[in-house]
Amino acid sequence: MKLFLKTKDFSVSGEAFELYRDEGLDMLVTKPQPQNLGPYYESEDYISHTDAKSTLTDRLYQLVKAKNLKDKVQLIENQYVKSKSLLDLGAGTGDFLITAQNSGFRVTGIEPNAKARKLAEQKGVHLQESLKEVSGQKFQAITLWHVLEHLPNLEEQITTLANLLEEDGVLVIAVPNFKSFDAKHYKSYWAAFDVPRHLWHFSKTSIAKLFAPHQMEVVKIKPMWFDAFYVSMLSEKYKGNKLYLISAFFVGLWSNFRAIFTKEHSSLIYILKRKK
Repeated sequence: MKLFLKTKDFSVSGEAFELYRDEGLDMLVTKPQPQNLGPYYESEDYISHTDAKSTLTDRLYQLVKAKNLKDKVQLIENQYVKSKSLLDLGAGTGDFLITAQNSGFRVTGIEPNAKARKLAEQKGVHLQESLKEVSGQKFQAITLWHVLEHLPNLEEQITTLANLLEEDGVLVIAVPNFKSFDAKHYKSYWAAFDVPRHLWHFSKTSIAKLFAPHQMEVVKIKPMWFDAFYVSMLSEKYKGNKLYLISAFFVGLWSNFRAIFTKEHSSLIYILKRKK
């Protein structure tokens, strides 16, 4: 693997990391990968583990999240799932599962972070700590909303997910896209690199190749339009731009416009099913 770029953990530790490109899979790998990632998530700034609304960034995130929850559930329902059994890996504080449950799904959630699990419990959602606790079960739909990039032992985790999925089930994966315009624009400041919490950085090619050995194929790819703005906003803040909202709006807008033609959006949702 060749060195792609050098960056650092802007949000928690300030430590330096490197991204290496796996040419065969067309993906990036974070190095070094800390043995204990727990401390790198211990921050009030890690928004998916909190329900914070203290800053403008927090409020914007929570506002968009509220709208996206229903869209995510509708996306799954559009795949004609039969049994409506759903597993959400990396469930955060449980809001997606609540929305899915209200739509008739039988839900199970996995969340390693104890703080996030506690917040979910206060909402009436009990989350499991790891996939080991659902071993042997089968689900019609499995979702990972910006989670696959966090998972250590990637190939082993993909095998586990494939084994948990019903034969006619659907796997929905949302991940950042390092080939987007905003990624190329911000380079080492691109917030979606989010090292070392993001261990892997995917392209369309890499997602297809990683799941192909499990007889799974990408049947549809959908954009996450808001991510270009949100990631650009964080990236501008990392650069120290006091006018980060204005700059981020125009970069996000241009990134989305370019993606209309290139199909390389800031983040992408992959819908995978078993090959027939």
